[in-house]
Amino acid sequence: MRFYLVSILFIIFDLEVAFLFPWSVAFGELSMVAFWSMMVFLGVLTIGFAYEWKKGALEWE
Repeated sequence: MRFYLVSILFIIFDLEVAFLFPWSVAFGELSMVAFWSMMVFLGVLTIGFAYEWKKGALEWE
């Protein structure tokens, strides 16, 4: 069960990179709304990552 949890977490954080790449390529042409919406997105993912780390979901037994 632990392997499946880690693999799902990997897929979630791998998709973060898929959303970050086009945003970073067009960074100079984005509005402030697009910038802050990505900051909120990254904040939510960071909070989720910290929560999973605190709960021990990333540690192997």
